[in-house]
Amino acid sequence: MNKTITTLLLCSVASVATAEIMVPMHLVNDQGVGEKIGHITVSQTTHGIQLKPDLRELPPGMRGFHLHDKGNCDTAEKDGKVTPAGAAGSHYDPHNSEKHGAPWGDGHKGDLPGLYVNTGGTSTQPLAAPRLTLEEFYGRALVIHAGGDNYSDYPEPLGGGGARIACGVIPTPDTSSNPAVSDTDTDTK
Repeated sequence: MNKTITTLLLCSVASVATAEIMVPMHLVNDQGVGEKIGHITVSQTTHGIQLKPDLRELPPGMRGFHLHDKGNCDTAEKDGKVTPAGAAGSHYDPHNSEKHGAPWGDGHKGDLPGLYVNTGGTSTQPLAAPRLTLEEFYGRALVIHAGGDNYSDYPEPLGGGGARIACGVIPTPDTSSNPAVSDTDTDTK
């Protein structure tokens, strides 16, 4: 390969990711926000969003993974039951589709690809969210669920992901962190 082609390829690759945000992720339970387990880098590309996890201490297997409406990982009570990261609200759904689906389908825009966690409890495999832009992430939360995701509301609602086990707030461009999940917060609230 000649030097000109190599230079053009490197410039093309470098221009694919135009902006990015690093989202600190924390374990969550019915007591609140717990220890930091790593981060997810969210990058705008020419083909939508790329999510690069660098996570540890998660249960192995496929995990439901979603962009939620509100940038808050605190617990919330609904029908007398405490929900970990319940303050994050529902899956991001700006078009009011009111249905769960695939990241490339016509369901919630916040429906992301399943997050793979290896047998050592770490996750580093990049994911793509082609229907989203970086601007849609600001002020929202990324949530990891205990179960997998079948990209449907049947037989279980919201893909069957179940309980929320980890959460991270995406800061708005004018703030660097959120007190509900700051980088220095390592104790369960």
